[in-house]
Amino acid sequence: MRGVIAAPLERVRRRAAAADEDKADNVNSIIENQIIPRLLMAHTTSDKGAPRPRGARAITPEEAARFAELPLRLEAASLLEEVDGFIAKGASVETICLDLLAPAARMLGEMWDRDECDFLDVTMGLWRLQEVMREVAARSPVEGGEIHAPRTALFSPMPGDHHNFGVLMIEEVFTRGGWRAEALVKPERRELLDRLAHQRFDLVGLTLARDCPSAALGNLVKAVRKVSANPNIIVLVGGRMINENPDIAKEVGADGTGADALAALELANSLVKTAAARALNLS
Repeated sequence: MRGVIAAPLERVRRRAAAADEDKADNVNSIIENQIIPRLLMAHTTSDKGAPRPRGARAITPEEAARFAELPLRLEAASLLEEVDGFIAKGASVETICLDLLAPAARMLGEMWDRDECDFLDVTMGLWRLQEVMREVAARSPVEGGEIHAPRTALFSPMPGDHHNFGVLMIEEVFTRGGWRAEALVKPERRELLDRLAHQRFDLVGLTLARDCPSAALGNLVKAVRKVSANPNIIVLVGGRMINENPDIAKEVGADGTGADALAALELANSLVKTAAARALNLS
């Protein structure tokens, strides 16, 4: 597997190293496009984030830092054994995703930025973390959320972004929160809009792994509302640019943003309840 992946990735690495400026651009692009988007990165250190599930065993910064070094030298099966140790001691799936796997993915990007590991190491490390996340989610029963009738959500990166780990993670958090959630990976704009036009969703979440012009984001939000099979669809957005200035969410026509996946889930639950109450009053 490593040998098969290595050849094309090494070609990319050599091209990136051809010029210092190009290398810096490529490194920043990969860090921002493939590492957890800021929607999921402002977690336990933020006093504005949503609380972790009650009774869940917390993961300390020291434990997260130790685990963050493992994806570079352990295969997915061995990483899963490490994660199982935390689960056996009471850590929830949400805590594992947000306080263990997310910091590990971010650390890979920081190590590459410091030239402590190469492109192939980062890619293999992210692949291992993603396999662990999928396995943990598949083995753990989803608890029913507060919403009795399943709500539907579609999550997608901003067309042109190429990350997928963060989108898959937020999909899992919403699924475990009682939603019927789906994720698109590396979609084209047309693919995203076609999906929304032909299938009714209660919510769409757009993640931005890097800054983009607010006009471009606003244009996409407007297009989403225009084509959506649900005329009252809720639109959430997240990313570094929006975390630094949450007012942008309203400026581009979105319904809101969340500092992390659990905050986004809490906001989404509140918004659908408000929408349901409004519809009841109008009927």
